Formats: sequence, structure tokens, C-alpha cells
Amino acid sequence: MASSTVRPEHEDRPEEHDVARRLLASAAMLAYDPATEVDWETPLDKDFHGTSPEWSTLYGTAYWREMTDAQRKELTRHEAASVASTGIWFEMILQQMILRDVYAKDPAGADVQWALTEIAEECRHSIMFARGARKLDAPAYRPRRLAMELGRAFKTIAFGEAAYAAILVAEEVLDVMQRDWMRDERVVPFVRTINNIHVVEESRHMKFARAETRRHLARAGWLRRRIHALVIAIASYVIVTSMVNKDVYANAGLDGDRALAEAKANEHHKAMMRSSCSGLMDFLASARLLTKPALVFYKRAHLI
Repeated sequence: MASSTVRPEHEDRPEEHDVARRLLASAAMLAYDPATEVDWETPLDKDFHGTSPEWSTLYGTAYWREMTDAQRKELTRHEAASVASTGIWFEMILQQMILRDVYAKDPAGADVQWALTEIAEECRHSIMFARGARKLDAPAYRPRRLAMELGRAFKTIAFGEAAYAAILVAEEVLDVMQRDWMRDERVVPFVRTINNIHVVEESRHMKFARAETRRHLARAGWLRRRIHALVIAIASYVIVTSMVNKDVYANAGLDGDRALAEAKANEHHKAMMRSSCSGLMDFLASARLLTKPALVFYKRAHLI
């Protein structure tokens, strides 16, 4: 998931085209069709989790210790569905930014053809996530209204490194989670397949996002870098805090108020988030995007 709104440029960018050509070659060799790769026909087996239990927002809390095994599995299935729904929301934002980015460019260029390939992959991912959430017997979880409106603004005005780096944060956090889930035999098999497909294909998107973040920052002045560092941090905070909808607890049969309070105070989950983001934070630091105002939001999201 990687793109931005940028002003039309006509100068040759050989490095960008070279990256795009390599990604196109990778997509030609290794791509999946979720319609046929995922087992959609076998009924949901409720003896499995939806995520690795250690990634549950309640894992390690007093409430978790009181829950039955069936309740824990039900909760993680709802949490997996919520993460998938958040992924659909953000992928829709990204697809719009990608189309706006390539609107005035030469469609024969490798960068435009890669962008269209990425859109195709994101469309398949969104459909895959939607079908997966439904198979988990979960409702359509949506971000809160404020997050939806902020996302609407972000997709309209974000450009350059502000878009690419924020996209990278969303992808990297989800990537670390899903790498754990796809290897975990406690997770329901069709979800493991979904995670594997997403990890493989999103690795290409992350490579492009990193390359484009560096390229745009190479010509960014001090003020632009400071402003975009804050925009990226705010976008990251909104994305990460929207991953698990507060309604998952009541829908899993728990006391919603108590579960939400314990989840917010759960030091285990906060530590999992921080450890999963160490490489990402190193990248943002090397790009000089971890300014003091930005750090406030990364710390609030428990990414650092």
C-alpha cells in the first residue's frame, strides 16, 4: 500500500523506474488469487483462534485469566475481523491516492504500471479481508467517525513523504502481526492463508513506500520535513488506534466497559506493539522524521 499525491513531474527518474521494474517482475512471478487460494468453503472451526492469543488486546490481563478458552478464541476472531476491516478502510484511502498520483503520468512508464499493479493487489486484498471477516462471523467493524473524517482529509491533501511514510507505518505494524499469525497453528487455517498472501504481496508495497519516502525527503526543506513528520505521526496514531474496534468485546460476549478499560491499561499489548515497531522507528529516525512533536503521538500509540 504505497502512494501519494505529488505535483506532476516530467524529469526522468531512473531510480524510481528501476525499483518499479523490479517490483513488476516480482509481481509477475509471485502473486495470489484469494478467490482460489483461500479455503472459503470449509465451515468456520471455532476450536481455533482468529489471531495469535498473545496479540489479543486482553492477553495477560485479569479479565483474560477469567475467560474460558472458548471466550478467548471468540474474542481473537472478532479482533482479527476488526483488523481486517481497518485494513479495508485504509486500503481504500491508498487506492485513491495512487490513482491521483499517476493521473497525469505516462501510462507506459514502469512507475505507472507498478501503481496499477499495486491497486489491483489492494483491491484483491480488500475483497479477501471482507470475505474473511464475514467467515469469522463478525459484523462490519468501521473506524469511529472522527477517524473516518480524518482519513477523508488525509487522502485528499497528503502528498510526498507524508503519504508514503504514513502508509509504511500502517503496513509495517500489520506485517509484524500477520507474520506471527500466519505461522501459528492455533489460528484458523483460512486466516493463516489470508495473512500469508497479504505478507508476501505487501512486502513489495513496503519496499516502494520506503524508496519513495527517501526520494521525496531528499528535496524536502526543514519546515516541510517538520510539518510532515507531525502529519505522519498523527496519521499513524489514528490508524493504529483504529485497528481494534471497541465493539469487539461486547460482540464476543464480554463486559464491554470492563474489557475496554483493561485493554487500554494492558502493558503486555503495549510492549508487543513497541517491539514490533523497532525497525520501523529506526527507519523514521534515519529519515529524521522522529521530531519531538511527532514522538508525542508515537508514544500515545505505544509504537515507541
